[in-house]
Amino acid sequence: MPNNPRPRSSRPFMIVPVLVATLAIILASSSTARGLFSRVRSETFNKFTAAFNNAPKANLTTTTSPLQAATANVTSKMGRPPVYFFSHGGPDVQYNTKHPVYPILQSIGKEIIQKVKPKAVVVFSAHWQSDTPSEIQLNNSGGPTDLIYDFYGFPDHFYKATFPTTGSPQLAAKIQQLLTKADIRSKGVKRGLDHGVFSGFNVAFPPNTDRAITVPLVQVSLFKSEDPDAHYRLGQAVEELRDEGVVIICTGMTVHNLRDMQFTWGDPRPLPYAVSFDNALKEAVEGDVEGRQERMREAAKRKDARQAHPWMDHLMPIYVAAGAAGKDKGVQTWTLHEGCFAWAQYRFGDVPEE
Repeated sequence: MPNNPRPRSSRPFMIVPVLVATLAIILASSSTARGLFSRVRSETFNKFTAAFNNAPKANLTTTTSPLQAATANVTSKMGRPPVYFFSHGGPDVQYNTKHPVYPILQSIGKEIIQKVKPKAVVVFSAHWQSDTPSEIQLNNSGGPTDLIYDFYGFPDHFYKATFPTTGSPQLAAKIQQLLTKADIRSKGVKRGLDHGVFSGFNVAFPPNTDRAITVPLVQVSLFKSEDPDAHYRLGQAVEELRDEGVVIICTGMTVHNLRDMQFTWGDPRPLPYAVSFDNALKEAVEGDVEGRQERMREAAKRKDARQAHPWMDHLMPIYVAAGAAGKDKGVQTWTLHEGCFAWAQYRFGDVPEE
């Protein structure tokens, strides 16, 4: 039994929907987590969500980067799309309209569709690691892309979620050419979108609205590793796609510790590492571009990094994003410290002028 990072709260029991949701972010090998999550029933989930939505939010730590005000209206006459990092949350994020991240994802999606106006979308998700640490996989199928319901124990309607997108063999082939040029092995496969993509994207890009994604979308895997430099180089390899109007979106969480949910269950107050590591990552990303890769590498070595990410699958996507940013500066546009999670959102580069 791991040590309790703080005494159990004596406050009335209330659940943070992201805590329930993030329990669903389970790798197939995690039999303990699956066993725990299988005990969650629809009735309990609904009670927990209602309790959270009616509870005071004073203990939720939400911050806006000091740079956000200075960059909120920054536009660029260049048409090169920025790179985005989404903290995507769990499968319930698309249903919990009262969670603080909901309007944030909505605004980011509006920015991308109405201002960036991408010609295609390439996405990297924490929920797709390749089979090996030396090869990347990517969906190279055309036509409608299926969904993968990679979570357990949620209400039935969660497994009926939809998010219509169309793949592009041509774009996938271009990505493979760039990876080969960077000496990165790759393999095309047929695969659906996992909830690291479709849950948050349903909020940012709701289908059948003026914010829907109507351009081709290709998902690319991470390496099966915790190597920050390998993922930074992966991002660098695909940076050139931005010159063709492709927006690159990477999804994960800036703090993601399922193990400590047993201590934070019902209590949204952030654990110390949720604040300290999220802040350290922000400093690493927002500093001068020349030293960014080194600072981010060192951030992953911090003691609180392993507390924040017992396995770093949810952290690696931001390294891909930073690599794909090239010489563009990164900005944390919003964050939320909640229990054993942090929800920072990042943009690398300026928003093109409308």
